[in-house]
Amino acid sequence: MAENREEILANFQTITNVEDVDEALFHLEESNWDLLSAINRVLPQDGNSTTQSNNAQDEEMIDDDISVITPKNHPPDRQDNNQASTSSLRKSSSDLVELQVNCNNKIKEIIMSGTATVSDLKNRLEMVFGIPVCQQQISGLGGSKATSTALLSSLGLARNAVLRLKAADGLMADEEVAERLTTTYVLHVKHEDRDYTLKYPGTKTVQEVKNDLFSLTDIPVRHQVWTGWPNVTGLDDTVLAMVGLNLPQHELTVRGAPKQREYKRIIVDSSDSENSSVEEVEDADTFPAEDEMFVDVPSDRLQPLMSERVRDEALGCIEFAQRFRARYGPNSPNFFEGTLQDAIKESCLTPAKERKLLAVYLHHEHSVLSNVFCAQLLGCETVLQTLSANFIVYGWDLTYPDNMNLLLTSVTNALDLVASRTIQRIPIDRLPALIIIMRLRSNTEIYSVINGNVGVSELVGGLMEAVERFAVQREEDAKVERERLARQRVKWEQDEAYQMSLDADRAKEEVKKQLELERNQEIERAESERQMQEAHKEAQRLGAEARVPPEPEADAGDVTRIRVRLPPPHHECLERRFRAEDTLAGLLDFLASKGYPQENYKVISSWPRRDLTAESQSSTLKALNLYPQETIVLEER
Repeated sequence: MAENREEILANFQTITNVEDVDEALFHLEESNWDLLSAINRVLPQDGNSTTQSNNAQDEEMIDDDISVITPKNHPPDRQDNNQASTSSLRKSSSDLVELQVNCNNKIKEIIMSGTATVSDLKNRLEMVFGIPVCQQQISGLGGSKATSTALLSSLGLARNAVLRLKAADGLMADEEVAERLTTTYVLHVKHEDRDYTLKYPGTKTVQEVKNDLFSLTDIPVRHQVWTGWPNVTGLDDTVLAMVGLNLPQHELTVRGAPKQREYKRIIVDSSDSENSSVEEVEDADTFPAEDEMFVDVPSDRLQPLMSERVRDEALGCIEFAQRFRARYGPNSPNFFEGTLQDAIKESCLTPAKERKLLAVYLHHEHSVLSNVFCAQLLGCETVLQTLSANFIVYGWDLTYPDNMNLLLTSVTNALDLVASRTIQRIPIDRLPALIIIMRLRSNTEIYSVINGNVGVSELVGGLMEAVERFAVQREEDAKVERERLARQRVKWEQDEAYQMSLDADRAKEEVKKQLELERNQEIERAESERQMQEAHKEAQRLGAEARVPPEPEADAGDVTRIRVRLPPPHHECLERRFRAEDTLAGLLDFLASKGYPQENYKVISSWPRRDLTAESQSSTLKALNLYPQETIVLEER
């Protein structure tokens, strides 16, 4: 019975577009859960304005510039019952809110309905105090809960609560201007039966927003008629930061400008099809253009959350998230916008302490459980907090077979064939479903499947069970990761120490090689210098030997005998005969030819003792008293 009632509730909300679950339950209870009766209570009944009868007229176009109005008969008491039930429902939820508003040292009492929104209150304050909504600064209203769409009854205001109202200063500080320019503004734009939630930076101009809406609605900017923009001079060229938009979300409505044209309307009385009359009416009232009347714009509530034949998985996920939020409002999960492989990498393949669970939400438009599951279960605050804190949520719509095949291929590539078959075997009547994926013992696999035929408590219980199991496994993985990192750190430290030792040995070897090279170079340089010196000495010796006068015969006249005593450690002596007329230079050349140049040796005569190298080399031996014989001594300088 519970499942039947959930199905009836889902069908009732789908047909009537009643978003408020309490209101839907009220109508179903009043109708004893008779779906048809409940629908008849809620659907609007349009009476004939000329006859004031209970017959409604539905108008539809049947030809170019022709409309047919076909009355439909209803029970005479249905409208009255609908009005009575609606009025009683409104009275039960319309408690008055009494406020004392202090503005410019004046206090005025403001009485509002409890079902009025904060935006209604601001408009009322603009009428009373003359302060534009965009310049109103209100304190005491409820802080961050006081959004533009929040009901006054939901703010928990005390009876006769005192509010303080003041106008914002015309000139803002640089800090405030910078803050506004960097703020992201959320615009909720309504167009016919479509809702668009657009996010823009504060630097975006209103003209750019209107241009973007042209690409979404095909309404040229010059034909756009807006409701909700603050009254600002030069609005189109003003950036959003300076317009005075409501936070966290600003409500706007856009429609196409009506075009003047003539059309013919034929009224057909279908109550008696055989005697039906046709009335042709000429009318020149304002009527939408033909291309605007016949545009087939499906309802966001009925169209699937993804287009047919999606080719790009990432773009499909982005479209799914946008349509889901547009249909079920901002109180919905934050769906991952990317491929399934990317979602698995971000959730399961990160370090253990940063790891999260992956929840794959599978949607199907043909399942009667979809609306209830999305609106009540996924919109539950406890479920949202659990998903936000512990999960990466990936969404996909299985309504179209091609999209389902694309998901199965992605699951097979990212996980395995078993996971793909698990998803493929879920029947439509058990959808939507949440597939819980976690990383267990180095494997990424499906942990559990939560079908759509569960309540909030069962859903929360299934999520918490997965979270607890995942927490234990994550702690184990984190421990293994820490141990592995510790081993890697020890190995890294050992490798680093070995490398440092190896570098030190290489440095020592390089220094040793450098020193050896320098020493060899020094030896070579010294040897080169020595050889040059030896060559120089040899050249001097040979030159001196060439200059030595010839030795005379012993019996020749005027011959002197010179005996030379060599320096230590030599003990022998040199002897040679010279002519008495030979000069001292000849004697010194003889000594140099024997390896004793005067630069290195002194030539000392025995008596009187004197250094002959200091004498004039042109003097003869006889003049130097070295005749007829003399012994001289060589001393190193």
